[in-house]
Formats: sequence, structure tokens, C-alpha cells
Amino acid sequence: MRSPLPTAVAAVALSATLLTSCSTDSGTAEATTTDSATPRLALSYDGGVLVLDAQSLDVVGSAEVDGFTRLNPAGDDRHVLVSTGNSFTALDTTEPALTDVTFEAKTPGHVVRHDGKTVLFDDGTGLVRVFDPAGLSEGTPDTTEFTTPEAHHGVAVELSDGSLLTTVGNEDERTGIVVLDRDRREIVRNEDCPGVHGEAVAADETVVVGCQNGLLIYRDGVITKVTSPDPYGRIGNQAGDEDSPMILGDYKTDPDAELERPERVSLTDTVTGQLTLVDLGTSYTFRSLGRAPHGEALVLGTDGAVHVIDPNTKAVSRTVDVLDPWTEPDKWQSPRPALYVQDHTAYATDPAHRRIHAIDLDTWTVSGQADLPETPNEITGVTG
Repeated sequence: MRSPLPTAVAAVALSATLLTSCSTDSGTAEATTTDSATPRLALSYDGGVLVLDAQSLDVVGSAEVDGFTRLNPAGDDRHVLVSTGNSFTALDTTEPALTDVTFEAKTPGHVVRHDGKTVLFDDGTGLVRVFDPAGLSEGTPDTTEFTTPEAHHGVAVELSDGSLLTTVGNEDERTGIVVLDRDRREIVRNEDCPGVHGEAVAADETVVVGCQNGLLIYRDGVITKVTSPDPYGRIGNQAGDEDSPMILGDYKTDPDAELERPERVSLTDTVTGQLTLVDLGTSYTFRSLGRAPHGEALVLGTDGAVHVIDPNTKAVSRTVDVLDPWTEPDKWQSPRPALYVQDHTAYATDPAHRRIHAIDLDTWTVSGQADLPETPNEITGVTG
């Protein structure tokens, strides 16, 4: 079933295969010429990645990929980085096809985009690579590199002055963050952040990372700790807006739970440090968080609705029914509904019915939906 959106762009689907050695074959299949400014969506599934026209929701291409796949925008509004077992590989969404641009990694982790730079973190080695994504269409770009003292599941952000914020940890524990100047000399650190995980950038180039007992906020050379109201109040996933001082985060309170299904989210003012808990009345997952173009916080609940939180009142202002109620799977790699925001449209995947839904964030209505040939897992996109 499809409710078309304006400006459909037709294209012939083509496939590309990512070999187990991480070499690529972009293939020679012919495709209809497309406008390079066409917004695209990329959806992972068991065995590959689908590429959709973000306006018509038509499938315009696919790429076969072995193993569990993660997706992130590469930062140039055209490519998506496909993370597999031992590499980050660029997928050209315009062709669409996998490219020969590959960054080898022992354990590919977080990808962060900020101020025209893309930062890759290799959890297996602690290697941080920074590059300008503008030249991805011409080949593998030059990178600057830094290696953390010990490998860990971490994240890094390069700021506009060339300074680098990275997490601190090892294979046993993660404790905080350190900020290094452009010559990689230490500026400041804070290790009062057990289980540090995730990052988001807010207004005025403020960087936030989550802890098992709150958040760390870095701004203008100073790190501030925001403490959760509960002894264990884990904020491990965040959604930021670089035009807003507010950060949306998840919020878990049971340190012993194998799978906690929280019904509250956190909303933190990075200027005042005020942390507010918002009760949704439904659970959600780490793929449920997003931000609307006017700063609203969005949460896709297991009740099937998108819950809209007003950043000023810090309360749910409206809900948009999108999906049937669903249950979070036990394994985090398993498909579950995911929320992705691009410009003035939010997209919600529906693995149970192999569908994708579009929500107009100006009218707060479901503006389109389409059936998919595969069961979607992760979703991301590019503006073209």
C-alpha cells in the first residue's frame, strides 16, 4: 500500500555486493539518471541495504551486505556509511551503489558529523579518524588520526577550533571524557561519568555525553556534570539539535535489568543544567528518539504513536498515531520500529508489516506510507 508524496523520482533498482574481504563491486547495471539533489533514505535489512526516494518512498536501489549492518550519514548529503564487521564503507545513494571508499576498522563504532567534519571511532583499537566528507565522490579522503590510550566502546567529536573531545575508558569500564586541543594536548577532563555512552551537539557548540548517573556537558572549555535524580539514572542515547539548547535523552533506572522498558525520557537544558523527566505513558527504545525542525523532541512509543514534547513546557503537547502497538525485541540487533527525521518529515519503520511511514512535521499528519520488499531494521538518510 502506498500513499504517494509529491515529486516522485523513478529509477531502476540495482544491486551491489560487499564481499567478505570488504572489497566492493559497484556493478555495471544501468539506472535512470537521477537528480543529485534528490533526498534519499537508506534502510538496513538482513542481507543488505535498501535505498528509497525520500519523497515518493519508492525503492530506487539496493546493496547486498553480509552480516549485521549499521548506517550513518557520511556528512556530504549524498553518501551513507555502512558499518559491517570490519569496515566503514561509503554507499552512494544517488547511483545507488556501494563504492570503493572503505575505512578499515577492527570494530567500527560511532560516526559523528559536526562543523563539516566526520569522525569515525574504532572500538577495537581506539583509533579516531577525522575527515572532510566533501570529497567522498572523488575517492577516499585524507584523514587526521588520534588513538585513545586504551580501546573501548567510545565516541569522539571534533569542534570548530580543531579541538577533539573523546571518551575515556577501556574494555572493562568507561569513565568520562577528555578534550584535547588541535595539537592533541589536554585541555580538560572529567571522569565522573560511569558507563559513558552516546553524544549529541546542542546550540553554541555544546557537546553532551550520557552517563549511568546523568550527563556531562562541555562548553567553552568547561565540563559540567548534571546528576540524575535517581542513584542509577542512565542516559545512554541522546538526540540533539544544534539550534536548540535542549537535549533529549532516554532514561533507565534499573541497573540489574536485562531489558528495561522505560516510560520516561530526559530533557536537559544545556545552559542551566536543569534535567526534566517526562512521562510518556508508554515505553520506547534507543531507535525511538528524534528532533523536529522547530526544536520539538520526538519519541516513537511502543503504543505506535509519535509523542511530541514541547521544549518550552517540557511536556507532551500532542501525539501522532502511526503504527500498531509493538513490543521491543529481546536482542538489540533485532528489527524494531525506528524513527528518523529529515528536514520537515519524520519517517517511522514498521518491521512487522514491512512498511515505512512518513509524518509531516508541519501539519503533524501521516503524509505517506509504502510497502517494502524486506524487513527494515536501521534507517538513515541524506538530503541530496
